[in-house]
Amino acid sequence: MHSDDQATPHPDPRDSDPSASDLRDGRDGRDGGEEAVGEGDLGRLAATVERLRRQAERARREAAGHALIELAKGVLLERLQCGPAQAAEQLATLAGKAGVSRLEVAADLVNEVARDRIGEAGESDPAISVRLRAAESAALGARDTQVVAVALLEHALAPLGATAVAVWAAEPGAALSLAGYAGFGPEEARRWRHVPPGVLTPAGRSLTERRTIWHADAGLPAVGRPVAGGGRVTVPMTRAGRVLGVLEICWPHALPPHPPRLERQIEAMAELCAHTLDAPFAPLAPSAPALAEVVDLADALPDPALVLQAHLDARGEPADFRIRHVNERISGGDGLLLEAYPLVPGGLLLETYPRAAGGLLTRLLQVHATGRPFRSERMTLGLSTTGVADVSLTRHGDSVLMVWRDHDEDARMAGLLAHAQRLGRIGGFEENAVTGQITWNAQLYSLYGLAPGDRPVPLERLRDHAHPDDEVAIGRFLRTVLHHRRFAAVAFRLVRPDGITRHMRVVAEPVFGPEGRFMAVRGAYQDISSQHWTEVALAVTRDQLAHTEERSAASNRLALQLQQAIMPPSHGTMDSFGLHIAVRYRPAQKEDLVGGDWYDAVALPSRRVLLSVGDVAGHGVEAATGMVILRNALRGLATTGAGPAQIMDWLNQVAHHLADRMTATAVCALYDPPTRMLRWARAGHLPPILLRDGSGSELPMVRGPLLGAFTDARYEEGRLQLRAEDTLLLYTDGLIERRDHNLRHAQDQLLTIARRSAATLDHRLDDLLTHCNSDTDDDTCLIGVHLS
Repeated sequence: MHSDDQATPHPDPRDSDPSASDLRDGRDGRDGGEEAVGEGDLGRLAATVERLRRQAERARREAAGHALIELAKGVLLERLQCGPAQAAEQLATLAGKAGVSRLEVAADLVNEVARDRIGEAGESDPAISVRLRAAESAALGARDTQVVAVALLEHALAPLGATAVAVWAAEPGAALSLAGYAGFGPEEARRWRHVPPGVLTPAGRSLTERRTIWHADAGLPAVGRPVAGGGRVTVPMTRAGRVLGVLEICWPHALPPHPPRLERQIEAMAELCAHTLDAPFAPLAPSAPALAEVVDLADALPDPALVLQAHLDARGEPADFRIRHVNERISGGDGLLLEAYPLVPGGLLLETYPRAAGGLLTRLLQVHATGRPFRSERMTLGLSTTGVADVSLTRHGDSVLMVWRDHDEDARMAGLLAHAQRLGRIGGFEENAVTGQITWNAQLYSLYGLAPGDRPVPLERLRDHAHPDDEVAIGRFLRTVLHHRRFAAVAFRLVRPDGITRHMRVVAEPVFGPEGRFMAVRGAYQDISSQHWTEVALAVTRDQLAHTEERSAASNRLALQLQQAIMPPSHGTMDSFGLHIAVRYRPAQKEDLVGGDWYDAVALPSRRVLLSVGDVAGHGVEAATGMVILRNALRGLATTGAGPAQIMDWLNQVAHHLADRMTATAVCALYDPPTRMLRWARAGHLPPILLRDGSGSELPMVRGPLLGAFTDARYEEGRLQLRAEDTLLLYTDGLIERRDHNLRHAQDQLLTIARRSAATLDHRLDDLLTHCNSDTDDDTCLIGVHLS
């Protein structure tokens, strides 16, 4: 059997049945039809043209069938490991045994290997499978999308009763261009060659809504002069989550309820057209910008910006977005606006910020799919501490550019703050340690006697603008802030360029980013000339100064007595519920440095055990008083039965609403003896340490800001299943802080010491107090818990 014969499909009924195409065209079926049109030259020419047309159609059908049979022979070549002649013979044998045509066998073979949507659409009807595979072969062999549309109508859609088809290519901004058509006249196609954004058409609806739509009437403007009573369907053509275009199919009559089999056929055709639109002969829209161009655009923007690319799941659908680039407004300092987890190029957006899975992810998917830009004011972003931002999303090629600007929660409050700064003669500043940029507000320029366009004075150059007698005090202030990187304040005399001397007070504190990285210094100046540094204050006598020093010493003694009175005994143990608990407290060596550290271990009425440590910022009576308030408040809140995270939330409100707005760090843990489950939360504090089977490690870090820092702070809760012989250590930073090492180095040294063997829990705590070489002379609290 010859391969050329095998490639010939079944004859078209229109070529052999006079009641079909011939009678439909007004002929009686006689070959040529010359007698039917008369003997004139015009009649003979028309008959010849008609005959050639029918021959061309037959040739196209045969070519499509030949391509499908050749594809099936290729499948047999690979599976049977045989030659072309044997593959052709095997194909004929299979057709003979099954009693079907070679085209049907070929379609079955390709379906079995491809396992694609075309195969699913035709699995219940061989005729449908042949039509779809023939259309596929014709489309894949086409030279442009126009030929694809013609092949689709001829092979697959005409048998369904459709009379016209349009293949629309999606362009940026949700515009549409006509890439191919069949069943419409050239003039109609020219009028519809481009549909701009904002024009509502059937195809435009499917593009924006990303779904198949069956249109029952001609209510919208559409290609093909919609006829009353006609019907059409529009299907998005999607690849990798992007809508490349829309397939529009027209019928001359109203569509019946669409059965699932017909839906599968149309979806298979849309998928086929999507492949052709993604091919090199796709219509030339504006060239998709390369990733490098989008990155350059992001870097040129004054606001934080991300370049994102879709991350596809196993089905080829976008499930997340990979961060390809972050601009300098994020990586160079404005990243301080973000929470603890930085935006790292190469990472997945939802893994870093799960809260973006709400409205933000939905908008990203929509922009990525349709290309229609999205802009919104006051949108919940899920990336910044404010949580609300003005957002802009645009697609550039296969990338999405995301730009946002954090929205002030209340512009009126910002105005009130600026007004208060002006009345109080307070000027604020920020010095970015990464970029070196210095930012002053308008009030600070006025305090310095400078014009707003003048160069700001760096903090380290403060001596150059101060009275010479204040150099020593300013030196201590700068060393504390810039070297030790701690909060500090100093009063000094500012010598302005106009010769006027003002008495000033400056306060400053370092700002740390992720992983303790030093990011900036923020602070404020205040003109205190009229309040404190008057002629009377400068003329105070030595006796008055001595009296002031005496009162300060008395205040410190009072703070120490208050601290000692409220704290439980630092030595001793508490055996309760199978726990052995030991505590240690080491006060500061200098009485004037008495601080706000506390510890607590108490059995609650719920038969759970409360364990806590904390550290109030500052020293003296204020710190000791704050310690008493927070420690007692924590005990009272724990009796409510709430969990550690909720307790921290309440305790944060207590700290925030105190008159002096104290800040503090703390760890709160609740142990349930029957289940041996430990639940814990932290507020800016160092995590506890677990000693188990001779090894030791810090508990996984849970999120929680300082107490009193933010009114809307949220605290996470950690859980730990303890075992017999486990030991848990809770401590304050006075145990490990050193001026010559960073905190991470000190924590590693603490773990090394804690892993040493010890005869008893008390010996272990004493060993830690002895060998942890801190040098900041700060209070130290330490709790050890051992499970018997």
